[in-house]
Amino acid sequence: MQLQTVRPNIVQAIRAYRVDDLMQTALTAQQHFLYANLGNAQTKQEVLESIAEGFLFPSHFGKNLDALYDCMTDLVHKAGQQPGFVVVLDQLPDNPRFDREAREQLLDVFRDAADFWAERKVPFRCFYSFQ
Repeated sequence: MQLQTVRPNIVQAIRAYRVDDLMQTALTAQQHFLYANLGNAQTKQEVLESIAEGFLFPSHFGKNLDALYDCMTDLVHKAGQQPGFVVVLDQLPDNPRFDREAREQLLDVFRDAADFWAERKVPFRCFYSFQ
């Protein structure tokens, strides 16, 4: 898989891509690969906890959407020049405790992060799948 075929700043369903291929492509492109398996999460809190664990966020992560945005943007930006990101949110919950509105709010954070990095000319590609 070549990242050149995927817009540099996008949030999209994983579709035909495989997680292993995305990881290998990120490594080859020397970009950060961030993966969170959300298969056991059922609520917004559990989703945020799984993301924090998968992405190795600092222990002071606030486990809310604003803190997620801060960790995906400002915190990383302050660490210096970034090569790019390939993010995978695997198996987002699809249940009454994490409904469509909750999923869209979460994905909006990643869309906003993609915009943040686009302004800095840093690729940020986020892929997601549902349970």
